[in-house]
Amino acid sequence: CTQSHSIQLYCIVYPRLARSTHYRDKTMPLLLLLLALLLPAAPEATPSALLGINYGRVGNNLPPTTSALQLLAGLGVGRVRLYDADPATLRSFANTGVELVVGVPDECLAAVSTPSGASSWVRSVIQPALPATKIAVLTVGNEVLTGANSSALTPSLLPAMQCIHDALVQLGLDKQVAVTTAHNLGVLATSYPPSSAYFRKDVLPVLCPILDFHARTGSPFLVNAYPYFAYAEDPAGVELEYALLEPGHGGVPDPSSGLRYPNMLVAQVDAVYHAIAAANRAAARAVEVRVSETGWPSAGDGNETGATPRNAARYNGNVMRLVGEGKGTPLRPDGALRVYMFALFNENMKPGPLSERNYGLFKPDGTPVYELSYRLPKDNATTSSGAGGTGSIAGSGGGPQNNGYYSISAPSAKANVPQGLVDMCGCPV
Repeated sequence: CTQSHSIQLYCIVYPRLARSTHYRDKTMPLLLLLLALLLPAAPEATPSALLGINYGRVGNNLPPTTSALQLLAGLGVGRVRLYDADPATLRSFANTGVELVVGVPDECLAAVSTPSGASSWVRSVIQPALPATKIAVLTVGNEVLTGANSSALTPSLLPAMQCIHDALVQLGLDKQVAVTTAHNLGVLATSYPPSSAYFRKDVLPVLCPILDFHARTGSPFLVNAYPYFAYAEDPAGVELEYALLEPGHGGVPDPSSGLRYPNMLVAQVDAVYHAIAAANRAAARAVEVRVSETGWPSAGDGNETGATPRNAARYNGNVMRLVGEGKGTPLRPDGALRVYMFALFNENMKPGPLSERNYGLFKPDGTPVYELSYRLPKDNATTSSGAGGTGSIAGSGGGPQNNGYYSISAPSAKANVPQGLVDMCGCPV
């Protein structure tokens, strides 16, 4: 990490898409106003609050972040993943106690892959938000190795991760803020049985040093895992109850390890653990796997099998139950599973099939898309005494990937953002 590069400061893309239309109207819908008055402040993430949610904003009808905070409070969720580092959004989370995973958009990777670029970005965007805004993790790009622009972006991925980490070290923030990236399950050459999983040979030259980076810095390996896509690809071969994480399912045995997998999500996580061990046994002992995205669509096109409100409610309710139990996976039973559900809102400007716009728990007006079958226990989070950062109630789509997995959040929505707005972000285009 020795090159130098000049950079403009704000690498932000998606929130401007929403603010360019709906955000000009400051009027809060009546329902959200009532929520703002009746619900407590947003919950504070604690070591036992292992469930988070993805807050994507690829829409032109979404409420302001300060209203979204009230929905988070109602859910009892104290961790949120953002896909960009919009300073206004970061300020909205100030003094709320909500712990953030903040994204560095793909468009910014080249700019922050140099020491000067990474230092400028961290000093101008991340450092000013701390400590009022709890930023715990920076995700450098999303599904870079399997995305449509992988050949162009991959060379910048590890340098960007390293340079951002070095910038945090220089400021004494590296113990507070971890640096990682999120991967699509398509990085696996095979995932079943979990004990036989291994990474694709073409991504190993990049993944091996990334695993070394994780082991050295203590940052987690993030994976976007969607049992829905495995079921939709082969509904005759994948039991719906297994994909939906239903607790009554008898489970599927791994004939090689002898472990029994009660649901597909934990099987996918353990497949990643086994792949890490096959690629870098030393790293496998030190690296934690976390689920950075998982969800189930409530609607889809005619050929999108299983995309219904009932299935979405069952899946997301079971995710909440699974994480709320604080258990690990069959391979790692002693380490509680950490998961970020996808997503808070339906996003009406995401490209692709109908399902892409129907992963949210809530409609843009704040009403639930469906009734969840499970509620988090009250001790999943504690209430913060802070309000919004201003003192008031204050990812993207893709086509098919390998192995039947698809990306629903890789930042390919750049084409939907007016060119002038992209230029305003300060990222090279």
